[in-house]
Amino acid sequence: MTTQLLSTTEQDLERAAELIRAGGLVAIPTETVYGLGANGLDAAAVEKIFLAKGRPQDNPLILHIHDASQLPDFCREIPDAAWKLAERFWPGPLTMVLPVADAVPKTTTAGLDTVGVRCPDNDATREIIRLAGVPIAAPSANTSGKPSTTTAAHVLHDMDGKIAAIVDGGPCRVGVESTIVDLTGPMPRLLRPGGIGPEALEQVLGALIVDRAVTGEIAKDAVVRAPGMKYKHYAPAAEVLIVEGPAEAAARYVRARFQPGDAVLCFEEELPLYAGCNPTAYGRESSPATLSAGLFGALRKLDGGDVQRIFARCPTGGGISVAVRNRLRKSAGFHIVNAEE
Repeated sequence: MTTQLLSTTEQDLERAAELIRAGGLVAIPTETVYGLGANGLDAAAVEKIFLAKGRPQDNPLILHIHDASQLPDFCREIPDAAWKLAERFWPGPLTMVLPVADAVPKTTTAGLDTVGVRCPDNDATREIIRLAGVPIAAPSANTSGKPSTTTAAHVLHDMDGKIAAIVDGGPCRVGVESTIVDLTGPMPRLLRPGGIGPEALEQVLGALIVDRAVTGEIAKDAVVRAPGMKYKHYAPAAEVLIVEGPAEAAARYVRARFQPGDAVLCFEEELPLYAGCNPTAYGRESSPATLSAGLFGALRKLDGGDVQRIFARCPTGGGISVAVRNRLRKSAGFHIVNAEE
């Protein structure tokens, strides 16, 4: 298969929609990461997503829609909270888990009675959805378990020859996957942090439960309602070790253990502390949005080659820093040390 590279011109967006309608796979740009898209109502097309990614079959997909008015087509028993969240945050990096309607095949939901739905903040992708006339099921367009894709070049590296086309919409602005909130229980539950922080959700929802999958590992046989909860994710080939603690203490810890084949993933402000230790900055600690935008690109830069171990620094605090921390901890398999202990 030859993978076509498409732009965001009207002609190319129509071509992308045609490929989706015909059951093909098309990588689509969003504000979060690039998605590997297929007709979410076509079980055979959705199956191709799992095959192309090497994705476990029990890992549910997210349906992307072009407007909140489509929610009743694919979900049932929609609570008032969903409409309030849609009014506040859509289009945007928020996925809501709701009871699924009969129109959505079990392949898309991994056999669950719920489905994750979001409206992406990307004009080109919403137009593809509108032109295709179907919701697009789209996980991140990377090989399963590897760092997510935030540029068309990343997608091409992982998916060349495996999918019909890639729509190049430029670098992703947010850089980490959407926030996922489950609205099917007695209280809203945060299943995955993302571009919208917990504090912003609480302003609309009030109390919010944070699922244990956000901060730690869960059982391998657990049944999950959203992607990114169970399996090791976002990981380069090298071992990742999270080093927490003050900057100077962390640098001392790393320098005492640094060996050939090691690298450091840190904040721009900390680069001088790791001179001679193969450091890569993924953004500024003073600007968490730069960390989320730069994280996966930096992990991909360190993937492969001679790098065998990565000492990584995580941001503290709330907002999008929660998502960055979650992704790095997942990439490390929750292998974390405190430099002061």
